[in-house]
Amino acid sequence: MSERRKIRVGIVAGGKSSEHEISCISAGGVLAAIDRDLFEPTLIGITKSGEWVIPPSDQKLEISNGVLPEIVGGTVKKIEDAIDGLDLLFPILHGPFGEDGTFQGLCEMLGIRYVGSGVLASAVAMDKSFAKSIFSSNGLNVADGLVVTSSNEIDASNLKYPLFVKPARGGSSRGTTKIKDPSLLKDAVDEALKYDSKVLIESGVVGREIECAVLEVDGVPTASPLVEIKILGSHEFYDFEAKYLDGATQLVHPDGLPSDIYSGIQSAAVQAFASLGCKGLARVDFFFADGKIFINELNTMPGFTATSVFPKLWQQAGISYTDLISRLINSAL
Repeated sequence: MSERRKIRVGIVAGGKSSEHEISCISAGGVLAAIDRDLFEPTLIGITKSGEWVIPPSDQKLEISNGVLPEIVGGTVKKIEDAIDGLDLLFPILHGPFGEDGTFQGLCEMLGIRYVGSGVLASAVAMDKSFAKSIFSSNGLNVADGLVVTSSNEIDASNLKYPLFVKPARGGSSRGTTKIKDPSLLKDAVDEALKYDSKVLIESGVVGREIECAVLEVDGVPTASPLVEIKILGSHEFYDFEAKYLDGATQLVHPDGLPSDIYSGIQSAAVQAFASLGCKGLARVDFFFADGKIFINELNTMPGFTATSVFPKLWQQAGISYTDLISRLINSAL
């Protein structure tokens, strides 16, 4: 009897967005944990300038002495050559040009399968201003806010401080500022405009920050157990440094959360996933404040290291990191 051929998976990392380095870290986690009895992975890199490369064998994919990894070189490939012979792509790309529908559209044009949501769901989830409208129309609570494209003549008088100012189409809290005084608003908008041409200004929701993962199991969106984000030290909020660099984040069981709120957040996560038409996976972020559940955002390709929130949530449900990767690949096939 002939041996079953392994499924050839292209692990795509890097990209042109400000989250290039986080993508590399996620890719390193997947490459370390993927079941090599079933799959034959190939690392495909996209440099910050947009070149597709096959990185050298010693490509660093982890934080080393505080230095973030980056795809800077390798054998340059045409896109068609880079994916030749592969069965599907696992695009562990965060932010614009990876998670926003552009990469997914390229895959559709090239006729290759890929892990995760399609073009429209990816694009809408990435643009928080559009996603909020869809969430709200589906009965989910969202924070009050407004969208601006410049820092001139902003009327935020109807919003409650503190405010969060962030790129409408960004991630990993890059370009996000928490402000408590109107005099700081212009500078905060200018900072966010470095990352996107559209900026979302929202009233801060003061409450508990709860996260839930969604995974398609046999085609059915299924909610994970919940986890609460606790920020240590001097961080004002769950910013980039707290998430990735200085160990200031704790993931804890949401003790004391009423059972109806717990199940309500799980239901809201599945509802949000369905409302955007997502596929495969998502991480959905919530606040619980004043007795209400508020959805913050939905991430169609969340951080994917072994210590990231998405895998940790499914580990609570008995699904290992390796098994999670296998499920996503098989779902995409």
